[in-house]
Amino acid sequence: MTEQAHSLLKTCWTLMRAIAVVSSSLAAVVSTTLPLFFYPFLSTGYLVVLLFLLTIGAFTIHGILTHIFNDYADYKSGTDAYSPALLSGGSRVIQKGMISLHRMKQLGFGISFVLLLIAAVSALLGRHEPALLLVVGVWAAASYSLSPLRLSYRPFLGEWLSLFPSIFFLGLAAPWIALGELPVWGFQNALVNALFCVAWVMVHHIPDLEADRKAVPVKRTSVVWFADTFGMYYARFPALLYFLMMALTAFWFAPERIWAAGGVLAASAFAVVLVLKMDVTDPEQVSAYEKLLLLAAMATALWIGIFV
Repeated sequence: MTEQAHSLLKTCWTLMRAIAVVSSSLAAVVSTTLPLFFYPFLSTGYLVVLLFLLTIGAFTIHGILTHIFNDYADYKSGTDAYSPALLSGGSRVIQKGMISLHRMKQLGFGISFVLLLIAAVSALLGRHEPALLLVVGVWAAASYSLSPLRLSYRPFLGEWLSLFPSIFFLGLAAPWIALGELPVWGFQNALVNALFCVAWVMVHHIPDLEADRKAVPVKRTSVVWFADTFGMYYARFPALLYFLMMALTAFWFAPERIWAAGGVLAASAFAVVLVLKMDVTDPEQVSAYEKLLLLAAMATALWIGIFV
């Protein structure tokens, strides 16, 4: 392997922030792939290959592409320079000199072009499911961070127009592709995992609140908007709102999936207690609680994937 290729692989691995991807994107994939193993007409080999391909896609889009655009935008606005850089504050690949800002942008657009080309070919071959999934993934990565939209810099828009659809559609992918239709449990699991992801991302934004205020333009996340509008204590409210929404989903499928519903309610209660207990002015404590939420997200995804 050449030194240049080794350097690129190291940069991509650092960019990926694997823990976050595993606890959100991979969890969403596994949560809706596991139930498919109970379908006798789907071979284990086919499902393993499908799981592998969706995992590659998740790490490519959510782990690399999304973080390329996010690091690029946040470096330019200056928010990463002020971040406490615990779990938040970007991958620091630009700050460490691992890649230049220009090269980062080139890499992001190059990956986007390849993914959209694959989507176009898939559509021409009649494989509309993967085509749509790829388009949604690229849209989410670009719209979340890049101008002119830069939705992560606007309260509520970033999570609902970029983050949520990206994780939700990823969760729908396995049953949609394997069955050619979307079973109710697929919608339910995808919805729970997407809401959990959005909620912990709101916690993820709390340590960067002051850094986001100093950005040019200001990165007015939902967390910043609540803190500016109602006071610092209310920086936790976006996370609380989305965890409560997650809890409400349990009542939708409780009649037929009582064990799954119980797990969702227990996870929601655990998360709400953590968010209410946290000191939003203490970045180290918030980051420690965020790690617990990541573990809870993975546990919830597995639980509802087993109890269908």
